[in-house]
Amino acid sequence: MIEILSPTELARAKDTGALVGHILQTLRGRSAVGTNLLDIDRWAKAMITGAGAQSCYVDYAPSFGRGPFGHYICTAVNDAVLHGMPHDYQLADGDLLTLDLAVSLEGVAADAAISFIVGDARPAESVALIATTERALAAGIAAAGPGARIGDISHAIGSVLDAAGYPINTEFGGHGIGSTMHQDPHITNTGRPGRGYRLRPGLLLALEPWVMVGTAELVTDADGWTLRSATGSRTAHSEHTIAITDDGAEILTLPRPA
Repeated sequence: MIEILSPTELARAKDTGALVGHILQTLRGRSAVGTNLLDIDRWAKAMITGAGAQSCYVDYAPSFGRGPFGHYICTAVNDAVLHGMPHDYQLADGDLLTLDLAVSLEGVAADAAISFIVGDARPAESVALIATTERALAAGIAAAGPGARIGDISHAIGSVLDAAGYPINTEFGGHGIGSTMHQDPHITNTGRPGRGYRLRPGLLLALEPWVMVGTAELVTDADGWTLRSATGSRTAHSEHTIAITDDGAEILTLPRPA
């Protein structure tokens, strides 16, 4: 299913996106050496429910997971990159943490992810990983607009990731979003320009470049959800929900200025 939002629905999407951006920014500020991943999950729950929103994850039970997920945010550390299930783990200095959050507010969902380094350490490999996914996300957003095609976005993202030397996994990528979290079209993190669905104003897309050092192969934890690098290498993941507008693309999941 591909949804095209009305102006009224788009206004609600902007509210949802701003909430997602605010929660992620707040959680990043609270995530320090010694913070427990379960505390991050509890903080996310409190902010989501306090805003009158609903988690897209708690009851999420797709075919690839051992569902329902049962938590309010994905917390992936170091070699974990996607669907990281919060568990009893205290963050250490230099950990690379990815927070991935999707919520629904007034019937419209938004989805975003950030990767950052905890504490004072700044491992060069982790810095490079994060910066590359952020550049790839910016390139994908720049390629989006009315009349462009999904392949244009995939090509823009993949060009950045490939130039940085990272193998690209095409099993998981970006997606349409609207009244539900995951919709068509699927947006791989590499592809051929000029191919695929033509973008229209009112379309919402979640773009999410992610990479792992030296491999494109994933393994699944015993929890049935957390996806890790098959080699134990570091990973990073950046994501925004965007709206296709009459003259380009608008990022919805940035926190509103205070």
